[in-house]
Amino acid sequence: MARPKKTRMIHSEPEITYFKPARVALRDLRENSLTLEEIEAVRLKDLDGLDQEECAKRMNVSRTTFHRVLGLSRKKIADALLNGKALRIGGGDYMLGRGEKGGRGFGPGGECVCPECGRKVPHDRGIPCFEYKCPDCGTQMTRTSPDKG
Repeated sequence: MARPKKTRMIHSEPEITYFKPARVALRDLRENSLTLEEIEAVRLKDLDGLDQEECAKRMNVSRTTFHRVLGLSRKKIADALLNGKALRIGGGDYMLGRGEKGGRGFGPGGECVCPECGRKVPHDRGIPCFEYKCPDCGTQMTRTSPDKG
């Protein structure tokens, strides 16, 4: 009998969940799906540069499970980049947990900023900035964080 699966912890859900090659119509695209656990593994290891043991600990999984999840996610990303596929991020079996900054998985504070006119408004935790339009010019807002200015 297999061991019960541990709940995998992720820091936060990404604001952007779909990437596609330029100049390719959606109807002509094949796509790869990445679960939120898979993208979290890439974030921890490749973006944050943590060692495998620390990554596994933060995700509440064993090192071998972390290694398997990371390998699968890297393979899907490489396939999409090299073979012109789209990447869809979402789903999986996970739980939002406390991140490095002590949040509850809703992203850091920071501000939503308009890429067109530069207007800044305080970020509402739990609501992605891209869901808002600039009150001045109507452009879709993007995100800044306290770390990135």
